[in-house]
Amino acid sequence: MTPDALAALCTRAYRHMTPWTAAQFAATLARPHALLHATPHAFVLGLVIADEADILALAADPDRQRKGEASRALAAFHAEAQGRGATQVVLEVAARNAPARAFYDRHGYGRTGLRRGYYRLPDGTSDDALILGRALP
Repeated sequence: MTPDALAALCTRAYRHMTPWTAAQFAATLARPHALLHATPHAFVLGLVIADEADILALAADPDRQRKGEASRALAAFHAEAQGRGATQVVLEVAARNAPARAFYDRHGYGRTGLRRGYYRLPDGTSDDALILGRALP
């Protein structure tokens, strides 16, 4: 997926928070440790540094959610991160985002920390970030 396509998908999927821009995707993809896995309707973008993978963004088209697209992208991300030497994966998820929290729970992630007021929401309020993690097999 191109940065423009990633940004368009992110805009459709991130209804509760400010979506990434094409420029933000391009800058992240240009980093040497970037890892992107995408299906036609979902993506996972992160960094793999040493033994840790950090998921920065995951999105699935709202019309294709709960059809396995995000799960397939996440499984491919896990596999390649492990192939690059990662033994664990971490991410932040908005505390109010119950569907995303349930998705990560189904994929073996557990809470490891909290960042209060981490996310600035479009309405000017903020939301806490739950730090989640899991080991890679």
